[in-house]
Amino acid sequence: MSFTLAIVGRPNVGKSTLFNRLVGRKLALVDDQPGVTRDLREGDAKLHDLRFTVIDTAGLEEVTDDSLQGRMRRLTERAVEMADISLFLLDGRVGVTPTDEVFADILRKKGARVILGVNKAEGKAGDAGALEAWSLGLGEPVRLSAEHGEGMDDLYHILRPLVGEFAERESENAPEVDIDLTEAEAEVEATGTEHHPTAKKPLQIAVIGRPNAGKSTLINKILGYDRLLTSPEAGTTRDAISVRAEWQGTPIRIFDTAGMRKRSKIFEKIEKLSVSDGIRAVRFAEVVVVLLDVEIPFEVQDLRIADFAETEGRAVVVAVNKWDLEDDKQDKLAELKEMFERLLPQLRGAPLITVSARTGRGLDRLHDAIRKAHDVWNRRIATARLNSWLGAMTEAHPPPAPGGHRIKLRYITQAKTRPPGFVIKCSRPDELPDSYKRYLVNGLREHFDMPGTPIRLYFRSQGDQNPWKERKFHTPSRLRKHKEKNTGQ
Repeated sequence: MSFTLAIVGRPNVGKSTLFNRLVGRKLALVDDQPGVTRDLREGDAKLHDLRFTVIDTAGLEEVTDDSLQGRMRRLTERAVEMADISLFLLDGRVGVTPTDEVFADILRKKGARVILGVNKAEGKAGDAGALEAWSLGLGEPVRLSAEHGEGMDDLYHILRPLVGEFAERESENAPEVDIDLTEAEAEVEATGTEHHPTAKKPLQIAVIGRPNAGKSTLINKILGYDRLLTSPEAGTTRDAISVRAEWQGTPIRIFDTAGMRKRSKIFEKIEKLSVSDGIRAVRFAEVVVVLLDVEIPFEVQDLRIADFAETEGRAVVVAVNKWDLEDDKQDKLAELKEMFERLLPQLRGAPLITVSARTGRGLDRLHDAIRKAHDVWNRRIATARLNSWLGAMTEAHPPPAPGGHRIKLRYITQAKTRPPGFVIKCSRPDELPDSYKRYLVNGLREHFDMPGTPIRLYFRSQGDQNPWKERKFHTPSRLRKHKEKNTGQ
């Protein structure tokens, strides 16, 4: 990424529509009602051959107090400070308003590099607004239609000469998952600590959970400042927002997501978009933190969220928030652990950390749990150790024998990492019951210390490696007739 562009302006001038056009997909929420975008949102933008980071911002409101609008304004001002270039967007059909003039002054005082854009300027309807924009003294306005894609070439020609002025930015790609191992790599042990997060490849974390569980508060405490909007009203965060930072020496990219309500309670179009956006954030993450409220933990939606993260193959850490409000901590912790083991057996051994997002207590333990989960997610186990383990497991509890013919597990090797995936060569893999597969997964998790990460087992027949594959095995009666024929009896 060559530079960062922040799109700023009054509410409902088309910032999110332009953001979505630049990133090439609908990552930001778009709606006719003002104020839909409440937090900062980053994305990887593409405009012809340009690649850059674009920030979608809350609509600037002419307030400075601690109201929701006041906090939205402060976040937007921070985005201007973070960005290399600010694209100040006006509504060409409305023209320059007093509020536009106030925030043009703000941009000038901050010394921001500003491109003035006049949106909704298609046809003659935008002529007056485009002419009026000159009065702001921010240079020649570029006429745009974010909805119809008009003016993108003009914006490109303005941005292109600026590329050389900025240092290269690292791309924010989705993490590599389901990485295939070569035969040589499968023979080499690796603890996972070899994958040190770096500024170029930070550890990617998604914080998910029900509305008002404290996700944004937790992330703000991790970052040390109010990067994300917080509010006592449930559902304040409506988009998934990614933030780069360093946490206790670990480079991270952390996603805050809209609160994921039960689907039966999702009435507004905006909340429906938010749930799908939160699901998308899980796919961008390497480690997923499922944040629970200590007063109402492990509701059905919490279980579905954790199960979805496991299904997507992401390492999972469960954090119980608002621990400072709990009086009987020892009994409550025992109750939570029992519920966790019972309700989420597929995440057996995953860390359960108690935290207080408000006070910051427990964040050091949360950091360590996330790092360990990431290490396990990247772990490789040598084939020799795996086959020694498989022999002990089958000896302790032999596979079933459907139809009187015992299934034989012959060989195991690791085929994938992120998450760990193992191939077991066996006879009649389709007949192996799920209960025995769970026995093997739990054995792998316990023996090789792999808590909290999904483990994938792939059962394969011997194939061409089995010299007996095409041979017809005789039943006892056929075997007897075969002997009689050859002995003359």
